[in-house]
Order: sequence, then structure tokens, then C-alpha cells
Amino acid sequence: MILARPYLRLSSTPPLHGAVPRPELTPPRREDGALKIVSWNLLRRIGATARDVIDLIRAERPDLLLMQEATVEIDALPTLIGGHYARAPLPGRIHGLACWSPWPFARQPLACTLPAGTVFRRVAQVVECRSLVVANVHLSHGQLLNRRQLRRVVQLLPHQAAILGDFNQVGPALIRHFQDVGPRAPTHRMADMLPIRLDRCLVRGLTCTERHVIENYASDHRPISVMLRPSGDRR
Repeated sequence: MILARPYLRLSSTPPLHGAVPRPELTPPRREDGALKIVSWNLLRRIGATARDVIDLIRAERPDLLLMQEATVEIDALPTLIGGHYARAPLPGRIHGLACWSPWPFARQPLACTLPAGTVFRRVAQVVECRSLVVANVHLSHGQLLNRRQLRRVVQLLPHQAAILGDFNQVGPALIRHFQDVGPRAPTHRMADMLPIRLDRCLVRGLTCTERHVIENYASDHRPISVMLRPSGDRR
């Protein structure tokens, strides 16, 4: 995978040292190069646990699971269920971005810095799984800043790519050449009252054939699931 420009590569957390993975799941076989991707904001400390994540994996059988607000507890996934895993902590925070797949990653996922806000710094996790490059994001709450961050993410990606995660955006992303193909149902309740769609999927050069919000209440965000496959336009 060739990045459009060099960015700071932060350390990602590998599986626990000395742990023997348990290959309990057989990777799914799909036609036409399709991949099922699930994205979930776990809600650090008081939200979804590693066991909740394992239940989701067993129920949905994703090719790639992207997580936001993942803490060190989630590092146990390869030991508990097998597969391949990497976590990219946010600088100075107890949580960060993480990814899991039953398939080996084409290369070690990258953690790349994004424009910083006044509270703390953000990163994007760029994952190459099978034939697809995906950016896992948890963007800032500021509506101007999170759009700047999204434009930076776009610069990291090849033509055929997807961006998934917690966008924290109200209204359309308005990113040129990218389509919002994720489910339209609300994924979060703002102030525990107002339903809002914060968890999204943007694609370029890909086709989405299935999409839905998963009714899982272990976190304050519902997971989203999409089925993506390469389109005919490869440029």
C-alpha cells in the first residue's frame, strides 16, 4: 500500500506476548472479492467488553471488525477467539482504535496522526485486509475540525478505499468522490435523548451491496455492518 505522503507512524499494540491464539473461527468465503466490515464504538470502561465483542464476531462473522474507544482489555481478543489484531492508542489516552480480522493483514496496520483539537490528538488507523484498504476513524466533535481530519484521511488512501467509524458529524460529510453508503438509521442518542447517525461508511471505487445497524446495546453506539466489493472503476 502506497500512502500519498509520509505521516508519523505511531506504535500499534500487537497480541499479548506469550499468548497462544485460539483459531475458533473459519474465515468466511465470499464471492466477487466482497468483504463484510463491522464498525463499533465500544464506549471505554463502561461499554462493551471483550466478551461482548466476541459475541458480535460470532453473530456477524465479519471479514474485518473496526473498533473505536478500545482499551487494553480488548487486546485479549486474539487469545480468546484467534484471528489477527492491532490497536492504535490515542496519544495520552487510555483508549484508541483497534481492528480484528480472521484473515491475516496484508501488512501491519498504520496509525497516522490527524489535525489536533484543543482537547487531545486523534489518529486514523489504516488497514489493508484482503484486497481492500480501510481507514478506521474516531473524529473530533468540532464540525469544522472533524471535516479537516476527514480530508487528511482521504490523502492517505488509494483510489479504491473505505472510511468507517465514529465520524461525530452532523449533516453530510461532503468529501469529493466519496459516497456515504452506510445505513441511514440512527446509531447513537445524543444526550441520551436525540437519535443521531454518527457511525458512517464512505467509499470510493467500491460498491456497497448490504448495510444495516446492529441492535446491540452493550455500548452507547450501535454497530454498523456493510458488505463492500470493488467496483469496475480502478483508475
